[in-house]
Amino acid sequence: MFKWLLLASPALLWLISTSLYTVDATEFVYLTQFGRMVAIHDGGEASEAGLKFKLPWPIQAVQRLDRRLQTFDLPPAEMLTRDATGLTTDKTLTLDAYISWRIAGSEGADRFIRTLGSLEAAQKLLAQRVNSELGAAIAEMEQEDLISTSPGRVERQREALRQRLLDGGSPPLRPSVLQQHGIEVVDIRLRRLGYPSSVRDAIYARIRSERARKAAEYTSEGERLGKDIRSAAEAEVTRMRADAEAKAKRLLAEAEAEADRIRNEAQAADPSFYALLRKLEDYQRILGDGKSTLLLSTHRELFDLLFAPPTPMPAATPLPPPLSTQNKENPAGGIKK
Repeated sequence: MFKWLLLASPALLWLISTSLYTVDATEFVYLTQFGRMVAIHDGGEASEAGLKFKLPWPIQAVQRLDRRLQTFDLPPAEMLTRDATGLTTDKTLTLDAYISWRIAGSEGADRFIRTLGSLEAAQKLLAQRVNSELGAAIAEMEQEDLISTSPGRVERQREALRQRLLDGGSPPLRPSVLQQHGIEVVDIRLRRLGYPSSVRDAIYARIRSERARKAAEYTSEGERLGKDIRSAAEAEVTRMRADAEAKAKRLLAEAEAEADRIRNEAQAADPSFYALLRKLEDYQRILGDGKSTLLLSTHRELFDLLFAPPTPMPAATPLPPPLSTQNKENPAGGIKK
């Protein structure tokens, strides 16, 4: 008897292990009997999670599906934006996007298993649908709708693109995959934008050319402003010099007029003394350097002072004191000896 128990225990363990299964809170469990669906357990419901019993394999089998939110990245794709000018060198963009989705409940899990069967098949289907609609949408947008310095423009255009990817297309993506495959598309967003490597060198060359052109414009503008400043400064200097010269001439003329007036007054007061002063000034001008040798003639009127200098004037006789002073010193009117 003990021998039969030892022989039957492996089979018994195998039978028990294939008859028990668990339902986790993060999954759907799809139970089939000979390939036909028998039950779907949603682990998110407290009554469905836990330990379950079934008929051993191959009579009944279970398939597990993750009920959590799934996110995967679309492969980078080069897409051409709309360009009204026809210059498409720098209008091609490389876009990276991602899709968030999940299985829509127990009924969605049934449709998912019947039509797709695995997460990889669902991701392939969504990638094809989204890439097709994304290419059509980007072709109608301008590059400035995705890369722009205008406040709010990029945010508005990206939100419009998101709504188009979720609800646009023919048929619309979100309701069609939900009805046909039991997939709820939660979100589609662009992760990053960039230029493809094939046009990157041309873009860099254009940027360098534009910067060189800007530098030349700034240099030209600076030289023009410098010339204007120098011209204005030279004009101001010329004006100031002309004003100074005019003022100097005016002052010189006024000084000469004043000198003439003084000379005229001096000559009118004592013509002979004035003539003497003028001759002395001439002597100073002629003989003042100490290097001139003069051969003088007695008949030259200019040098008459050298041959006949003026005689000194006699000492002036003191005047008698005023009569009022005499009266004070001698009241009797006599002269004090």
